[in-house]
Amino acid sequence: MIVRMIWAAGACIGFWLLLRSARARLLLSRAKARSLDGHPRWAKTIARAVPFYGFDDDRFFGSDGAPSDYRRRRQAAFDRLAHFFAGRAPRTQAYQRLASMVPDLQLTNAYRVPFQYRRQVAEQLPVGPVVGASAGVLVSDLDGNAAYDLTGSYGVNLFGYDFYKDCVDAGIARVRDLGPVLGPYHPIIEHNVARLREISGMDDVSFHMSGTEAVMQAVRLARFHTRRSHVVRFAGAYHGWWDDVQPGPGNPAAVHETYTLKEMDPATLAVLDSRRDIACALVNPIQSLHPNRSAPSDGTLVASGRSAQFDRRAYTEWLQALREVCTKRSILLIFDEVFVGFRIARGGAQEYFGVAADLVTYGKTVGGGLPVGVVCGKAGLMKRFRDDRPSDLCFARGTFNSHPYVMGAMAEFFRRLDEPDIRRTYDDLDAVWNARASALNARLARERLPVCVEHLVSIWTVIYTTPSRYNWMFQYYLRAEGLALSWVGTGRLIFSHNFSDDDVAAVLDRFVAAARAMRDDGWWWESPLLTDGAIRRQLLRELIAARLAPRRHAAAHAASSDTIGSNSSPLNRYSGDFP
Repeated sequence: MIVRMIWAAGACIGFWLLLRSARARLLLSRAKARSLDGHPRWAKTIARAVPFYGFDDDRFFGSDGAPSDYRRRRQAAFDRLAHFFAGRAPRTQAYQRLASMVPDLQLTNAYRVPFQYRRQVAEQLPVGPVVGASAGVLVSDLDGNAAYDLTGSYGVNLFGYDFYKDCVDAGIARVRDLGPVLGPYHPIIEHNVARLREISGMDDVSFHMSGTEAVMQAVRLARFHTRRSHVVRFAGAYHGWWDDVQPGPGNPAAVHETYTLKEMDPATLAVLDSRRDIACALVNPIQSLHPNRSAPSDGTLVASGRSAQFDRRAYTEWLQALREVCTKRSILLIFDEVFVGFRIARGGAQEYFGVAADLVTYGKTVGGGLPVGVVCGKAGLMKRFRDDRPSDLCFARGTFNSHPYVMGAMAEFFRRLDEPDIRRTYDDLDAVWNARASALNARLARERLPVCVEHLVSIWTVIYTTPSRYNWMFQYYLRAEGLALSWVGTGRLIFSHNFSDDDVAAVLDRFVAAARAMRDDGWWWESPLLTDGAIRRQLLRELIAARLAPRRHAAAHAASSDTIGSNSSPLNRYSGDFP
């Protein structure tokens, strides 16, 4: 009888544990985004299976099934663009030779557009990889062509390049007597720590070489102090290129201790509220512009499915709910403000959304133009050893952490942050940039151009409102109009806050002119049969055909050849230098 009772009790416990495990798995499954962004392992498997194929010249201009007259207009426009770029900047273009030695350039050149169109674009529309000078809101190439800078130096350039030149020059002068001595600190670090404590609302500060390193250390500290293993990141969010926060394509390593969950979803809160293995939840506030989607890039524009819409109230409510459940379950909430810190508010996302994090990371602009990463946190969470366990450490160090030149430039950044002209850039920040984006959208709508912009303050992304396989071409029309873009093209336009109303007006004029030329050259062909769904199905058929018969794929999809020749595009007017 006793044996039977023990067996029955064991069976009940086993059944209960099985139900508990099944419930946990169900909750986790419901909290994953219904896309490849939410399933990194599947995304990686699929990415490895996708075959390369390229279009021949005729298919290049007619991959959407457009009639022959559209294909002729497109090829004529493409040829004129190629001639224009080659003639405008021969010295700058010559530096494409660097691509044979610099893998970074090989990557950016290859993924500037969808891979099917890569060959022709790389041959005919190369983008010069060097610039010679910057001044105000302009950058100039080696041939003297100036362009309005919408790259923002990937977020570094918040107040204008002249601002950072002054920070670097004055900062180095402040520490020149010490020079590049590493190990001991320059006394100026005390000033920087005080300012970071004030801005972040935290107790302790540590310095690192980059934003990626700062996030690595924040996550390591969370694991150390909670004694838990897993990290929660949200679908589509970027936190640097290290393994645990990039578990999908781009990372060859297998990642086992990361949960990729849906942002702004109660199912995610249920997972956080039920599991005991979660050390921290990572938030990148720029995701408020496009929750649960990867950072936009023209290289992924296979159709017009890109979407973005910023809702400050809704995202604030989400962060408040996330803060509440993290506090309840002793999960550390980490704000990764490497990108948005100091851009959306002087106090960053914590101030902008009114939600306090446990740890916050900064980078980009705070280094005054030099590389830096920063972690700020409460004293108990920043400590790297245990008093009662002297061999239990959370080690982090870097040879160049707190480099005197960086500390000097950072001190100058903080000094200038308090100047009246810089302080005024934060006045009515939302209203200023809302008005600027709205003005552009109104003009585009009046001319019935199939583009618009969405934005988070001075970070903009271009949305395409008509199904097309050629939206990625728009970046070249913008460049031809004298707008400098980063390698992700129209996926992210980053304005510095020293853009005057006149500067913005000039950018909007050029943006509209580029869209008008793109339309008139036939790239935005419309047909009732050309939907985003139809484009995706077409793409799937191409992939299957390339996978099954790669050698015959180009011939199987080649359309009949037509005589190419047209000279009607407005791009004929592109013949001179820009301001």
